[in-house]
Amino acid sequence: MAEVSAGASSAQIRAGGGVVARPGAEGGVEVVLVHRPRYDDWTFPKGKVDAGEQEEAAARREVEEETGLVCRLGPELASCSYSDRKGRTKVVRYWLMQPEGPAQAWLAESTGEVDQVKWLSVEAAGAALTYERDREVLRSAAAALATS
Repeated sequence: MAEVSAGASSAQIRAGGGVVARPGAEGGVEVVLVHRPRYDDWTFPKGKVDAGEQEEAAARREVEEETGLVCRLGPELASCSYSDRKGRTKVVRYWLMQPEGPAQAWLAESTGEVDQVKWLSVEAAGAALTYERDREVLRSAAAALATS
């Protein structure tokens, strides 16, 4: 599993996130990106682990909270670590995810801290992502999708 790092601090924040994938309308695969107005960035749904929670559960919860999608976990992807705005090291573990239920229920919607949710092709997502660390996660997801 690959890891992307930037920054260091004595406090470490654990987080979980997901690369949600579905078959694309015109072939290929589409993934979900979210826009967070607080940071004005495009990224994958993710968030901090609650007390007593494992990263896998946090990943599923955060994806549902930010997109409205209930998903099942697939393989673990590349993780990343970076310094947050408070100088703490944040370590995010990601999983490839697939929405559950019928395809017509796979309408991602913005909720709460995100103001836009988009399904994009892998190529378009790579161009839209704000952070290089997320592009590494996307490459990891593309490799996992190619082998499944």
